[in-house]
Amino acid sequence: MTQHDPRTVYLRDYTPPAYLVDEVRLTFRLAPHATRVLSEIRFRPNPDATGRDFFLHGEGLKLISAHINGAQVTPELIEGGLTLDAPDASFTFEAEVEIDPENNTALEGLYRSNGMYCTQCEAEGFRKITFYPDRPDVMAPFHVRIESDLPVLLSNGNPGASGEGFAEWSDPWPKPAYLFALVAGDLVAHSGSFTTMSGRDVALNLWVREADIDKCAFGMEALKKSMTWDEEVYGREYDLDVFNIVAVDDFNMGAMENKGLNIFNSSAVLASPATATDADFERIEAIIAHEYFHNWTGNRVTCRDWFQLCLKEGLTVFRDQQFTGDMRSHAVKRIDDAMLLRAAQFREDNGPLAHPVRPESFVEINNFYTVTVYEKGAEIVGMLRRLVGDEGYGKALDLYFERHDGQAVTIEDWLRAFEDATGRDLSQFARWYSQAGTPRVHVAEDWSEGRYTLTLRQETPPTPGQPDKQPVVIPVAVGLLNPNGDEVVPTQVLELNEAEQSFAFDGLSARPVPSILRGFSAPVILRQEQSDETRAFLLAHDTDPFNKWEAGRDLARTNLMAMIQDGTGPDAGYIDALGRGIADETLDPAFRAQLLALPGEDELAQAIFETGHAPDPTAIHEAREALRHGIADRLGDVLSRLYDTHQITGPYSPEAADAGRRSLTNAALSLLSLTQGGDRARAQYRAADNMTQQIAALGGLLRIGEGEAELKAFEDQWSHERLVMNKWFGLQVAASAPRDAAATAEALTAHPAFDWKNPNRFRAVFGALSGNAAGFHAPSGASYRLLADWLLKLDPLNPQTTARMTQAFSTWKRYDADRKTLIRAELERIASTEGLSRDTSEMIGRMLAD
Repeated sequence: MTQHDPRTVYLRDYTPPAYLVDEVRLTFRLAPHATRVLSEIRFRPNPDATGRDFFLHGEGLKLISAHINGAQVTPELIEGGLTLDAPDASFTFEAEVEIDPENNTALEGLYRSNGMYCTQCEAEGFRKITFYPDRPDVMAPFHVRIESDLPVLLSNGNPGASGEGFAEWSDPWPKPAYLFALVAGDLVAHSGSFTTMSGRDVALNLWVREADIDKCAFGMEALKKSMTWDEEVYGREYDLDVFNIVAVDDFNMGAMENKGLNIFNSSAVLASPATATDADFERIEAIIAHEYFHNWTGNRVTCRDWFQLCLKEGLTVFRDQQFTGDMRSHAVKRIDDAMLLRAAQFREDNGPLAHPVRPESFVEINNFYTVTVYEKGAEIVGMLRRLVGDEGYGKALDLYFERHDGQAVTIEDWLRAFEDATGRDLSQFARWYSQAGTPRVHVAEDWSEGRYTLTLRQETPPTPGQPDKQPVVIPVAVGLLNPNGDEVVPTQVLELNEAEQSFAFDGLSARPVPSILRGFSAPVILRQEQSDETRAFLLAHDTDPFNKWEAGRDLARTNLMAMIQDGTGPDAGYIDALGRGIADETLDPAFRAQLLALPGEDELAQAIFETGHAPDPTAIHEAREALRHGIADRLGDVLSRLYDTHQITGPYSPEAADAGRRSLTNAALSLLSLTQGGDRARAQYRAADNMTQQIAALGGLLRIGEGEAELKAFEDQWSHERLVMNKWFGLQVAASAPRDAAATAEALTAHPAFDWKNPNRFRAVFGALSGNAAGFHAPSGASYRLLADWLLKLDPLNPQTTARMTQAFSTWKRYDADRKTLIRAELERIASTEGLSRDTSEMIGRMLAD
């Protein structure tokens, strides 16, 4: 191996680039198997560099010619790129290469998707297009010419000259190569416009295949809302004359923020009431906002190296969370975010794939596009905002943009902007970026003569490579309620920055009931001894929406743990408290739907594992189903009344109010079907005029072993809609009884519409299989073998998707000896496969490591 293509890359080894780039000119002569890319790159020596070693990344490129200042040169082609002797002065490097987009099944670099040319360059895909210093700290303006007989030719920036068979684009804003984009195809545009706060007119286009033009209106409105919100909340204005979005069927990610030309997975932008659910509409709105917000937090200010990935992603996720809260419900959004963090990120933190928000090393950067980097990264931004306040946060962000516009920066630069704007010392807070794992906060209480003392102790379990942990700064939002349910101490943020600290509240007339970690003020696990009576009290009286929900969640978890471990039955006290909560018409219907959502099977498995026992997925599933039956039995009248009262008779709207009512009625329907049969669900299926109601009814039927006729009718109705068919595939596996899950998934892989090379379709089946916890962990090991077989089939074609799907095995060490033996065998079978990709090899190796 050469020093330019190490197997393991370390943050500590960062060195500035030897040369910087002043301008890039690219010409693409598109052809399915023999696209020619001509590059003209103006280099200059970097005064901050320590040497003049000239190296350009390149993978899978056929070099036709190369020149420096017009004179032909013969570079040395080495693994990972090329090197040659270059002047210690400004010069122009030209190269012509040939690539094969048609056979680029990895969907990285330039590839073809159903006749459309498309690029994906983040993180390191540009090196598969031409030779270039493919690193985020090399930024330059790009000028692009595309030559093709296809009708639509797009790239970054503003349009330039165009004519028969060509189009030119110019992006005046310096950007790293990972933000380059090109699209060419037979597309049509849903167009709009936006006037910025300074009065500039921006042309907006959402480019799709002609058959999808009726699914664009919501995405366009979401884009306009995002642009308005970013101006009003962050003062950030768009900076080009045009903003283009393109929908692509074959795409490894959800979407990509390329400057001025966002490329989206079709599932993340196309929506109509007939084909998309309320959840799809909300997801699309959030993803469009996320990618647009990257224009400033990621594009204008980017990351110096890939170890700083959380700098752009964590901040942008936080911004899209704020946006969704403003557009819909902050309380419900905060619950959604916490559930995702607990289900995915806490799981990552507690397993072999644990890593800091800013990793210290990687083998394949694609493997670090994780919930830790994104969601935990966003939680860190949220904690910073809580600590410095809204005004301090605004000043810090303004300083950050002013200081670093047009730069590639680090976490240290980000934190320094906060320190300089607010005067706070954030050296201890910075541990959140370097220390892996989920902190546990233990609570102890004392009451004496009007003084209530809260003692908090923090500890973080060891994670791979980090056996010893130091205290972090944890903002703990606390409020106190009196025995009548009145709030006697409103929310205040306690700063826990030592291993153990005590906080006293004086002048109270009665022992209060604490409401701790309000708003989920930090990504920690709270260890607090509470009686069921106290939890029921908080469920009834807490003024903080998150902790009101959390109290109900804790009651459900306590009941389920007792059912699993002690063989008890559903607790009437919990169910009655739940009934009072969901019947309260002063509460948002979407919030009440969240109250009805029980802890997931994987969440329960982790909770049991932390008690020192191996979880039994079958027992967990059976207990959860028994509690659902118990709720349906005891609250049948309440659920029926909610189902009838909150039906919507008017035209479909994806907005928050109607979506919340549908979420509540569908949660009620799912429970009612357990004890009252499928008549309601069948009636809803027949009457449904939107996908939310139709798919909810079908799911309710399948989960009680009915719905065969509806399943066939659904396929007949939607076989021409690929995104809807993804739901059809996934729902069957997700709704399968555990004993049938593997067989159902295997049968679906034989279906003529199962295109395993399409990431969305592959994830629909196997993501649903791994999400059916009891089915995936069925004692036979059939699901383990099936998933491993298909991962080995996919890996040579699409390593990124394969590596991400291996995470289904990441919790294997918490199970019993038989299951561990079965999973280890599949992991070792994958690991020993000749020619395994670097992406997948790294993931499997981390899971197998002791």
